[in-house]
Amino acid sequence: METLASLPGLRENPRLMRRAIYPGTFDPVTLGHLDVLARAARLFDEVIVAVAEDSSKNATFTTAQRVELLKESTRNEPWASQVKVTSFRGLLVEFARKEKAVAVIRGLRAVSDFEYEFQLALTNRRLHPDLESVFLMPRETLSFISSQLVRELARLGAPLEDFVPPAAVTILRQHYAKK
Repeated sequence: METLASLPGLRENPRLMRRAIYPGTFDPVTLGHLDVLARAARLFDEVIVAVAEDSSKNATFTTAQRVELLKESTRNEPWASQVKVTSFRGLLVEFARKEKAVAVIRGLRAVSDFEYEFQLALTNRRLHPDLESVFLMPRETLSFISSQLVRELARLGAPLEDFVPPAAVTILRQHYAKK
């Protein structure tokens, strides 16, 4: 029977820093993202928020803008000292190896997210067996928010304060005012 002590990594050094990676496009960061990040910060010593540079999604904002927006949105949070915001390119599991992460954080908003996230988790496990996937749900009042929904609301001029942090409200309004 496998025990916690028999898991790879823990056997060699049970005092490893528990570092997790929270990857995503964050285009833009939402209050749901920040809620999942706060939950992850309670579970891990350090959380690296990793903005994907080469996502298959067509980003509205540049990688540099998304990184800066995340830094600004997390700066005054009580858990900010546990969070590092950066970008990455290529395979997530390679980035995780480089950063010596023990887990990947994935947010689940609804049951419909689970099948895709489950496939990703199994693929990541095949590529990096020591990397765990941890699924966290935002509080229920935020579970319906997506970056795509927020961009559509911003495009139509709707109020954004209940969906994104103040820095994102500003950048979204500026972006869609130009169009």
